[in-house]
Amino acid sequence: MKLVFERSKAGRGMDLFPACDVPAYDLPENLKRVVAPRLPEISEIDLGRHYTELAKQTHGVNDGFYPLGSCTMKYNPRINEEMCALPGFTKVHPLQSEASVQGSIKVLAKAEQILTEITGMDRMTFQPAAGAHGEYTGLLLIRAYHLANGNTERTKIIVPDSAHGTNPASAIMAGFKVVNIPSAPDGCVDIDALRKAVGPDTAGLMLTNPNTVGLFDRNIGEITKIVHEAGGLCYYDGANLNAVMGMARPGDMGFDCVHINLHKTFSTPHGGGGPGSGPVGCKEFLAKFLPGEMPEENNGTLTMGVPSESFGRVRTFNGNFLVVVRALTYVLSMGKEGIPEASQNAVLNANYLMNKLKGAYDMAFDRICMHEFVMTLDKLHHDKGVSALDVAKRLLDFGIHPPTMYFPLIVHEALMVEPTETESKETLDEAAEIFLKIMDEANNAPDEVLSSPHGTPISRPDEVRAARTPVLKYNFEA
Repeated sequence: MKLVFERSKAGRGMDLFPACDVPAYDLPENLKRVVAPRLPEISEIDLGRHYTELAKQTHGVNDGFYPLGSCTMKYNPRINEEMCALPGFTKVHPLQSEASVQGSIKVLAKAEQILTEITGMDRMTFQPAAGAHGEYTGLLLIRAYHLANGNTERTKIIVPDSAHGTNPASAIMAGFKVVNIPSAPDGCVDIDALRKAVGPDTAGLMLTNPNTVGLFDRNIGEITKIVHEAGGLCYYDGANLNAVMGMARPGDMGFDCVHINLHKTFSTPHGGGGPGSGPVGCKEFLAKFLPGEMPEENNGTLTMGVPSESFGRVRTFNGNFLVVVRALTYVLSMGKEGIPEASQNAVLNANYLMNKLKGAYDMAFDRICMHEFVMTLDKLHHDKGVSALDVAKRLLDFGIHPPTMYFPLIVHEALMVEPTETESKETLDEAAEIFLKIMDEANNAPDEVLSSPHGTPISRPDEVRAARTPVLKYNFEA
């Protein structure tokens, strides 16, 4: 399809802005542009068609099954959008007086109260803008704690080899060295390797539970105990909290701080890179180091106060506030009964689909999973030359967004499937039939899979070239 700049014709335009309802202000000459910005000149009908075409070429949860592993692409209830669109939330300014934004501060306070209860923490900051940002913030908490206690020798963070790639990156950004430990044959943490890794230089452990292969680590209590006895702290990556919310709390597993992906677990549209929110919760002994300002109640009035030994800010003001509004709406709508029911259904759906595919597809770990499961197509690739990528491309022809491919790295030719709790049994049955049909094609007519997709606007772009030489801006001179 054409870019909006390619649709542009000099002299065309439209009027979409309402009349100005405030006095006009003329900027000083030194603040004005010397050269006008290169904006597309386009009619309203062409602009409408442009965005409609873009929408048709985009696959979202509203379009069809979206089992993107480790991403929790659940359906987002419309009431969330209605609440966060209320003028009382959309028309506030972060520099308004506290007295004039009591409702917004109450949202933060209420969300903190509920989410700390769900995670087993004591305080929570909403500054971080996304999951990886939350990881970084949690690690800064750990760093601040050790420095405050004079433990400058604690410079290492232990990270399992099945972790999200952002975990080691966040640790490095926070000034730590990363110690990678292998997974045991069961896909969980190798306890012996962990014992060998901890020591006087251990600052902490980063762990996701359920982990990246969709398994709840049966040794989680022992794992956090080993780290604590070595003097380290335990950080919980909340990427997979959707499997256990309302059922098991990170704080009860022995974790000292946690980040939550509000845009995943607590229902905000997040395909395409945003919006996100990665609030960080912690135990009371870490709360004095939290970044930014926190809601407090003084004589019946809500105010925002800075923790006594805060390490500063990680973002302006209080993060992506409207994502917090959506999350609070979701939690209050679900209630104490609905939150655990959602996680139970997420686990039920994943196990149902896994068992429908088991036999035709090889499971990386043949045991009850949590919210997601990982298949390995290593044998299929060896025998028929059909890879995980090929199967993923073929799924596009059936209106299914592919699962996560080639992750985690500990599983060869991996496809990671997370159906989420919002999919019906009928949808899962239809998806299973399609997966089985593709496997039959791979075994008996592999060219059908190898040449796919057949019905998409483009077939197989050069992904290596796109990664190495991306075109990030429009070439006006071309």
